[in-house]
Amino acid sequence: MPLTPIPDTAPGRRQVLLELLAVKAYRHGQFTLASGRSSNHYVNCKPVSLSGYGLALLAMALLEQVEGDAAAVAGLTLGADPLVSGVAMAAAQAGLHLDALIVRKQAKGHGTGAWLEGPLPATGSRITVLEDVVTTGGSSLQAVQQLRQAGYVVERVVTIVDRQEGGLDAMTAAGLELRSLFLLEEIAAAAQTLQG
Repeated sequence: MPLTPIPDTAPGRRQVLLELLAVKAYRHGQFTLASGRSSNHYVNCKPVSLSGYGLALLAMALLEQVEGDAAAVAGLTLGADPLVSGVAMAAAQAGLHLDALIVRKQAKGHGTGAWLEGPLPATGSRITVLEDVVTTGGSSLQAVQQLRQAGYVVERVVTIVDRQEGGLDAMTAAGLELRSLFLLEEIAAAAQTLQG
């Protein structure tokens, strides 16, 4: 089935991405989140980030938010896996050198016992962390901690959706800048409009 062409402009791509997330990633109801909290809103970005068209849109949008001097993008497995790969590919297509790193949730149980997978940049390099959804910020902070312990400079986290439930405050307290492509309220409003 032919796809709708990806818009040429950033605002056009953002609108298509908002609609995709509202239709394919957002649900309204009663949910228990990974943080243990209850919520009327659930956002699972994987149906978008694991589709070729959705990942192409996300990668372009995320790449625009990556620090200009970053050597790599990184994120905690599993939600960030397609994001870091997509952004690294989008960077290469734009003629930029930007590698992708995956941060394990626990050290590898064999071989080198590594926490990080991918082409490791030189110690002291800047890395931008990518995330699919930020609620309390716990997953992002876990990734940041491992990267900082490995000797990298991490000052920015870029997420697809900020659920607006304390993640921004947690990032600020950890000396991080949080950039969000969308706020939960935007996704929820778009979903209501599209379904209404």
